[in-house]
Amino acid sequence: MSATFTFTSLFILIVERRKDAMHERMEIGDRNEYIHPICCGLDVHKKSVFAAVFIYDNSDSPVKYYTAQFTTYPKDLKKMTDWIISKNCHDVCMESTGQYWHPIYDAAEEAGLHPLVSHPKYTKPLKGKKSDPADAKWIAKSYASGRVVASFIPSKEFRIMRSTIRYCQKIHNAMTGEKNRILNCLTGEGIKLDVVFSDVFGKTSRSIIDYMLNHPGEKFNVAPFIGKRCKTPIPVIQEAVAKASSVDISSLSKLKVAFSRLDRTVKDEAVLKQDVAERMKPYAHQLELIRTVPGFDRDPFTAMRVLAEIGPDMSVFPSARHLCSWAGVCPSHDSSAHKVKGRKISRAGKYLKPLLVNIARSVVRSKDHPEITSRFNRIKSRRGYMKAIIAICKMFLTAIWHILSKDEPYKTDGYMTAKKPKKAKRVMTRTQLAEYLASQGITVVD
Repeated sequence: MSATFTFTSLFILIVERRKDAMHERMEIGDRNEYIHPICCGLDVHKKSVFAAVFIYDNSDSPVKYYTAQFTTYPKDLKKMTDWIISKNCHDVCMESTGQYWHPIYDAAEEAGLHPLVSHPKYTKPLKGKKSDPADAKWIAKSYASGRVVASFIPSKEFRIMRSTIRYCQKIHNAMTGEKNRILNCLTGEGIKLDVVFSDVFGKTSRSIIDYMLNHPGEKFNVAPFIGKRCKTPIPVIQEAVAKASSVDISSLSKLKVAFSRLDRTVKDEAVLKQDVAERMKPYAHQLELIRTVPGFDRDPFTAMRVLAEIGPDMSVFPSARHLCSWAGVCPSHDSSAHKVKGRKISRAGKYLKPLLVNIARSVVRSKDHPEITSRFNRIKSRRGYMKAIIAICKMFLTAIWHILSKDEPYKTDGYMTAKKPKKAKRVMTRTQLAEYLASQGITVVD
């Protein structure tokens, strides 16, 4: 069948034909049977655990469920694991409900079972059919059919270190809060130490504040407290603390309490960091590899935070993309009917992602790592600042996955992007174009 077109509508037809072309693709899906014919689902609560053992023997008989309820005390958890093993079951699935799943997971590990923790979005039952025994059955059935995605759970040792390091971060945030309260109090009373000193909590400024707190209502000379390296003139500093003698007693009490809490949190953070450093000594080699990545070499505690979150064994992540997806530094995949509905990053990586963002923001301002700054500037020009920062975070995690998997330090060669060669333009004469269109059944009329 032939058709007649002008040159104007000719190329529009070719483009439309390319769009309408069907691209057939074959993928291998799951078998139409239960992947785990014998498994157990646990509905975890604060005081109790509902267990449901799922049994399917691949015959014409229906699925069997054995349910039981136990408390969360250690003695009863031992009974629960013995009951699960008595049913010839070794695969256990539970949802991550706060901190309640930790002792159940430990008890299952100690009993030799294979526990699995999943996000509640994979184990959520249907509305209107919810009860504790039904939830346990639904979790078991979802796990048996392969619909449950396992969450990354590190070893017991790293779970403890990860909890300690996260608490260190909480303490550090509390320190920042106390510093902000002190600054607000000083500013409200008209004491302008933050104007004359770059660090209000430095040695010189702190000595002035301590004297003011210990001698309320007294005018004093700041000259004895000023060091030789201070660049601000003494009269300017004296003017900044002119109102120190008229500070209210309540404000002084508030400052004393705030400084006391600040000093205590500093000591507490130092104690926890020392404990983490002792526990991390067997992994000194992995820490040195991580510190070869740009931005991770300034503070040794930074590498410890990263290793505590992801662990030293990269075999739990099939590829670097899986690690980046787990940490929430890659765009989501949400499209339908050839329309992209969203590319936002997920909320994952609550503790790891802010650390990577802070490091990325400092590294992109440096000129020592062109492989990073060039990629950042290229993405920033077309996607924006924050998306470029997240792309650098993904670059960091990809590098860490490779150096821990291959046991080799960071190299810039593998991350330098080469320019793509320009495609050669194809030139056709009118005769060649007419022959090509004639082979497609199209006749061209000028």
